[in-house]
Amino acid sequence: MARAAGAGVTVVAVTDHDTTDALDESAAEAAARGLAFVPGIEITAVDDEHDIHVLGYFFDHRARALQDFLAAQRADRIARVEAIAGRLAVLGLPVNVAPICARARRNPSISVGRPQVAAALVRAGHAASFADAFERFLGRGGPAFVPRRPVPPAEVVALVGAAGGIASLAHPGLNGRDDLIAPLAAEGLAAIEAFHTDHDEDTTARYLAMAAELHTGVSGGSDYHGELAGRASGLGRVGLPPEHFRHLVDVARARGALVPREVVEAAASGSAHA
Repeated sequence: MARAAGAGVTVVAVTDHDTTDALDESAAEAAARGLAFVPGIEITAVDDEHDIHVLGYFFDHRARALQDFLAAQRADRIARVEAIAGRLAVLGLPVNVAPICARARRNPSISVGRPQVAAALVRAGHAASFADAFERFLGRGGPAFVPRRPVPPAEVVALVGAAGGIASLAHPGLNGRDDLIAPLAAEGLAAIEAFHTDHDEDTTARYLAMAAELHTGVSGGSDYHGELAGRASGLGRVGLPPEHFRHLVDVARARGALVPREVVEAAASGSAHA
């Protein structure tokens, strides 16, 4: 939060993968630093064995159905990491994932996945970098790739809506699945993440046009995963311009989402840096 505030951010969302455990602490930290806070999450869905990430905003993070679903997601993540480690061992590339899996079982704020395995491969000297680990071993079609349990994106969109929130399709420029966007909008998808660290100007423009055509909002963010994940430079630089943030808040309120008062005020001010 200190880094976000120092970068000039005035509205911040935390969208951890498949967990809401940090939201209360994050909201308190944001308030202490004068930041308006948007409760968020990034949930992994699957279509044709491809990961499709769905962002959720403005929801009740204590909703029982949501929490039951997320508990199953986290259990699947742990089982997947262990299965990947098993495949790596067969390949003669042993990594010790027991400590990270044990921590994830004890602490629901920890969400494990391929990035942690990639880090273990780098530490063990089996890969030169995160990118190398994914390219040679962990990416789809790689020798250690293990698919997730199938969770349709439309199911995730509905789940977020049932918890009082709105759903946005994360970093569509990285998915290569533009064919999913219109059907998901028909199923209740409220926004498209047009602004993202890995989107160039042409990609952003394409999704802004698509959102206008489908009458959805747009979202944006740095997708900051820590210093080792390669997106540190995006924190505070890639976000959601004020006019788009104001429209996203209007879309959320029109759909009955639980938008905090301070977020509404920040959007109305016209100067929010989200």
